[in-house]
Amino acid sequence: MTRDRRLTKTLIKTLILNLVILIFSFSNSLYAQNGQALFSQNCASCHAVHKDLTGPALAGVEERWGDKDRLYAWIRNNQAVLKSGDKYANELYLKWNKTPMNLFPNLKDEEIASILTYIKSVPDPKAGGNAAGAAGATAGQQDGGDNTLLYGILTLILAVVALILLQVNSNLKKLSDEKEHIPSLEPVPFWRNKAYIAMFTILLFCIGGYLTVKGAIGLGRSQGYQPEQPIYYSHKVHAGTNQISCLYCHGGAQESKHANIPSLNVCMNCHMAINEYNGKEKIYKEDGTEVNGTAEIQKLYKYAGYDPAVSKVWDPNKAKPVEWVRIHNLPDHVYFNHSQHVKAGKVACQTCHGEIQKMDEVHQFSDLSMGWCINCHRTTQVQFKENGFYSIYQKFHEDLQNGKIDKEKGITVEKIGGTECQKCHY
Repeated sequence: MTRDRRLTKTLIKTLILNLVILIFSFSNSLYAQNGQALFSQNCASCHAVHKDLTGPALAGVEERWGDKDRLYAWIRNNQAVLKSGDKYANELYLKWNKTPMNLFPNLKDEEIASILTYIKSVPDPKAGGNAAGAAGATAGQQDGGDNTLLYGILTLILAVVALILLQVNSNLKKLSDEKEHIPSLEPVPFWRNKAYIAMFTILLFCIGGYLTVKGAIGLGRSQGYQPEQPIYYSHKVHAGTNQISCLYCHGGAQESKHANIPSLNVCMNCHMAINEYNGKEKIYKEDGTEVNGTAEIQKLYKYAGYDPAVSKVWDPNKAKPVEWVRIHNLPDHVYFNHSQHVKAGKVACQTCHGEIQKMDEVHQFSDLSMGWCINCHRTTQVQFKENGFYSIYQKFHEDLQNGKIDKEKGITVEKIGGTECQKCHY
């Protein structure tokens, strides 16, 4: 009997030891995955790991800064570091055209460390690493730091260990009863064992509930959505190569709630004169197919009812609208005003739409979830300086001037009611 107990303890210790080793082996991956979630929430709108976006690529950022404390201080409050006269910080600020970085005073040391761990875990595609993994890291867009797979593996392992322990306990009890000459009952078949049935039911309920909740949360979200348009329009050619301002085509973004799709009149302002594509760079679709830019301009002419061989004058009455496929779409119960963000808030288009000037076929860059919006409101400072829209907040102006509010920390959108329910829902 004593020998059986020792055997049981040895088996249990072995299983526990193996489980602990397995958990520790996943710890770094989990840490990096948590960092990926934080990266997606706080950094991905301006930074990629191995590619410059609105801000510099973050690969090797720790080595570039050298001092951990300086780097952490920069992430939390870059304006304070700039005012301290830090040479590297000011050189970086000037190099990136004095583009202000958001403040993250609420990030803890361990959260920043997990972000940096994630950054180091992303392979460089140029070095022959996993390009798909790097692409996901480039904008932190696709999975948002989802730990489902790792947690699922750990849960499965724990379930298997539990079943093994139950089986070992049953066999040892049977051996013990035989030595003690205690008559043993016939084992209950697996499909009739109430404990197994209850365990399976609970497991099924948890998995079903998780998948249901996850599916419900994802309803209406279409991050990465990239439809094929009736005319191949390259933002990279227009906004990138030719430096056409976003507001030239999407003037409503500065003056109204909607950014609006440009009318044929806007397109023809340029393409009355530009009737062929002579760009140095070739244009390709996502599947690698080369695009004939001149043929796409001819498609535009067909919609516009214009034939330059017949007449040099365009008659708008002959035009028919282009049936563009909408990409970004918020639920009906959500209020979003482009002018509030672009003109009053002075938010760059790339903050929400990604590097639009580098996209050929446009896709939805952000998930546009409530959490994503709220997080931005919690960290983005209100641009009070020379901004008449915010003149109504006289108390904040006085508190800033009197020193009651730290100018470096500033006033975030949250402090002026940016996280109140009625601001976005009505």
